[in-house]
Amino acid sequence: MPVEIADAIPFTDDDQHTSYDPEQAQGFWLALTRMVPVFEKFRSGFVGKASPVHLFWGALDLATTRFSGRVAPPYAGSVPNVGPRVMLEAYSHEVSSCGYWPDGAEEGVFYSYAYPTPEGYADQLVQPAEAGWNEQFGEFVLPYEVVRTARDPEETLMTFLNSSYAAAANTAHWERQRLERQA
Repeated sequence: MPVEIADAIPFTDDDQHTSYDPEQAQGFWLALTRMVPVFEKFRSGFVGKASPVHLFWGALDLATTRFSGRVAPPYAGSVPNVGPRVMLEAYSHEVSSCGYWPDGAEEGVFYSYAYPTPEGYADQLVQPAEAGWNEQFGEFVLPYEVVRTARDPEETLMTFLNSSYAAAANTAHWERQRLERQA
């Protein structure tokens, strides 16, 4: 059964979504293979608990998550076709999560969010200038096109990842000196 999709059709019963465009699939794969090293580099600066860089098969988002080490309030939201126990476990501790989601804009978006959302988080300035708070998603987003067309795509993406993480960690008062690799 597909997850994270409203009105999902079980795979065994789905005869509507049968097209396959090899060029689109190849392009998506190539984009992901270029993003992974940047996310891994970002992840390497954190010495606290962090997820590996991974692909969520439900929404096909590439992601990594940093954990503060503090217990979070029980998750009260819902995600289509994902059981509440899964969400309670996923958000059992405070997180700052970031990734790339191929939906949300023509070419997809890079995103960053915190759970629980700290007071003042949405008001933080995140870089580059094209990044901003998306009220609908409750997270910071940066269009993929901005990174793809940048003079230095890796630097542009790292700027977004670092500044959005700092916004989360600072407003949530994480013990950054304990959690981050010191230069």
